[in-house]
Amino acid sequence: MWGKILGALFGMAILRLPGLFIGLLIGHWFDRALSRQFERQGGFQRLFRNQQEAQGIFMFSTFAVMGHLAKSSGVVTPAHIRQAQHFMEQLGLNAAQRKEAQDAFRDGKASHFPWQQQLQELKEAYRNRPDVLMLFLEIQLGIALADGKITPRQRALLSLIAEQLDFSALQFEQILGRYEAEARFTHRRHQSRSTQPSGSSLADAYALLGVSDDCSEAELKKAYKRLMAQHHPDKLIAQGMPKEMLELTKQKTQEIQAAYALIKQNRAR
Repeated sequence: MWGKILGALFGMAILRLPGLFIGLLIGHWFDRALSRQFERQGGFQRLFRNQQEAQGIFMFSTFAVMGHLAKSSGVVTPAHIRQAQHFMEQLGLNAAQRKEAQDAFRDGKASHFPWQQQLQELKEAYRNRPDVLMLFLEIQLGIALADGKITPRQRALLSLIAEQLDFSALQFEQILGRYEAEARFTHRRHQSRSTQPSGSSLADAYALLGVSDDCSEAELKKAYKRLMAQHHPDKLIAQGMPKEMLELTKQKTQEIQAAYALIKQNRAR
């Protein structure tokens, strides 16, 4: 309908009465093409349903792959369980959601769990949205580091997970390095809020941002802005990230901001 109206008005303005009929004809073709495209997509209901399905795939994949990673070294430790429970608390899951997360974690522990097929579904659901997939990978690093270190089997599996999600080996190493630095930085920052930051905290701040301590101000600012953009909660929500992940992404951006502030403070001396 709107194609006919706009076409008629445009044609009338250019060619008077003949333009009116030409505009109506062009508008009619436009409306038919748009209608066919909309029907193929299933309308807004289909679009909204697809988004909900993608978020469901993200949540199930998150906990199932966490379970698979935890079990990959042979046994799920109490530290893995605590990390998974802590993550559920971070997300603010209600009782029903927590039950689903626990079931997914249990499914992932099975030796026959089709993790590659599950990751393929996740990748297809979030095609061309690498920042959401990077968040997924970072979450998996959290469960792998629950015991304080990543075992060789876990590292090998994480590398395969990254590859399945189309991250290169170099990108995986960079993400892993930043995440390990973030874990140390966050721990030290919360342990020593009332004391002077240590040299180790400063080194971790640089590593968290993915830059060396002799980088230029321009390089530092560029790295900071890139990480903030990749982890910005509003951007990730717009890309289909489940709203339950909102608090997690806010915490990550706070750590990035704290690392940047510590470096700027140290350089100002």
